[in-house]
Amino acid sequence: MIDACVIGWPIEHSRSPIIHNYWLKHYGIKGSYDKRAVKPEDASQFMKTLNEKGLAGCNVTVPLKEIAFETAQIKESSAEAVGAANTLWLDEKGRLCAANTDTYGFMTHLEERHPNWRGTLGRPVSILGAGGAARAIIYGFQKAGIENIHIYNRTLERAVELANAFGDGVSARNWNDRLSSPRKSAVIVNTTTIGMNGKGDLGIDFKNANPECIVCDIVYVPLETEFLKRAQTEGLATLDGLGMLLHQAVPGFEKWFGLRPKVTPALTTIVLESLET
Repeated sequence: MIDACVIGWPIEHSRSPIIHNYWLKHYGIKGSYDKRAVKPEDASQFMKTLNEKGLAGCNVTVPLKEIAFETAQIKESSAEAVGAANTLWLDEKGRLCAANTDTYGFMTHLEERHPNWRGTLGRPVSILGAGGAARAIIYGFQKAGIENIHIYNRTLERAVELANAFGDGVSARNWNDRLSSPRKSAVIVNTTTIGMNGKGDLGIDFKNANPECIVCDIVYVPLETEFLKRAQTEGLATLDGLGMLLHQAVPGFEKWFGLRPKVTPALTTIVLESLET
């Protein structure tokens, strides 16, 4: 029997148990996966004592990702690049290891849904926001060889700091300049929480967009945000946030349960139904 969980504060919103328990049942693995509310002040000790708790590892959600990174003894390059971890496991020596699988989740979903996305790359990739998700996605595009990335953030200083962290090819832009980004961009990714639960508006019009621009949103509640709806109205290709959520779960499941699961339409349907309740 192998046990794992997801921790956060709060944790009620997490869909991770739906995903992992579906895979456990589907593949006939004896194991469990639940969610546990862990306060930030208790998080490091919780992570250090996974073995004593009978856990093979855990997922980590806000606001504990930076704590997970700092607590881990072994950090994969994905966590190092982002400065945060969402997946923890114990290696054969019992050391606490960390990765950030958001990069894998986003890029895998993009490749799966739009395999020819590189065909428009005479233009920059535009990132809206400068938080942890932006870091993970910028890292993914850099790993894919993209050398022209623009960061638009409401606080310019944070965008500058992030651009400096990633170096050549990544530049900070004023937030107001996002309005013209559809015309310039090959790919646009909203990494902010604007649009979550239908709240807020990015204020971007896609009427004069590059017709080959791919518009992405990491928000998945609602699945079709106003941002994506406006892009679709103008005939643009889009990418919702659910696929990133599903694919980012794959590496952790493999670390804990020893089998690499597949993201299938059946799993997608189950998670979609949970979003509607």
